[in-house]
Amino acid sequence: MSSRFRTLSRFLAAPLLVLGLLAGCAPSEPAFKSTDITGADYGKRFELTDHHGQVRTLADFKGKVVTVFFGYTQCPDVCPTALSGMSAVMEELGADGDRVQVVFVTVDPERDTQELLAEYVPVFDQRFLGMYGSMEKIAEIAKDFRVFYRKSGDLEGHYTIDHTAGTYVFGPDGRLRLYVKHAEDPQVIAADIKALLAGK
Repeated sequence: MSSRFRTLSRFLAAPLLVLGLLAGCAPSEPAFKSTDITGADYGKRFELTDHHGQVRTLADFKGKVVTVFFGYTQCPDVCPTALSGMSAVMEELGADGDRVQVVFVTVDPERDTQELLAEYVPVFDQRFLGMYGSMEKIAEIAKDFRVFYRKSGDLEGHYTIDHTAGTYVFGPDGRLRLYVKHAEDPQVIAADIKALLAGK
């Protein structure tokens, strides 16, 4: 091989080597579309009663992906939108939906009785669970999740409640993993849940 050919070969190989190194340094695609909050310790004091009258902790659902949303039954738009979205997510998941537990925590324990939650929450999916507790317990758990809520309007009875509208997602191992913004595309949520079920 001539020295001129060897020089030309080295000249052509150098840019290819640099491109290969750059490709190796490129950031990998994130595992999730939703906000990854792995490591946050919210929900450690979670203990509420479901709409069947059974006291529940998050440990009861270990092995499943658990989604937690705070709302109230008389919410005019945000809450039904969130629950309808999760209903669409369950359809998207198909058989994997049985490995997911959707939890709706009321921030209106004065009006949201066990009976009312039992009528309201399963309308969106029979597998969904409505959770309630005393005003003090709800305040404690909401604080633990960094969830804001407050009454607005006629505080004597005809009030609405302003509240945080995102959804928290726990992995099958019981660790908090994701924060999902309100009105996220159900296909995006379903893809993230599938990733968690696959062990990511």
